[in-house]
Amino acid sequence: MYNLIKAYMGRMTIQDVENFATSKNIHLSQNELSFIYEFITKNWEQIIKNPKLLDLDRYKNRFSEENFKKIKKLFLEYSAHYSSFI
Repeated sequence: MYNLIKAYMGRMTIQDVENFATSKNIHLSQNELSFIYEFITKNWEQIIKNPKLLDLDRYKNRFSEENFKKIKKLFLEYSAHYSSFI
């Protein structure tokens, strides 16, 4: 599974992030989108190795209140669901 994720991360675009967010009813501002894309591309390996170490609250000020709640909820759901596969 790791190699599959690594291959995808190598070709992921900012548009992919925006499309995924929109599909989850998260409408990111340009600043939010840029931040989350850069964060994911720089930190994805550490996040999938141990998602419990990621303190999302540290980045709360980077997002609108509504978007932060949605992002946090989505991250927790995906972490719980997919952690056993990684």
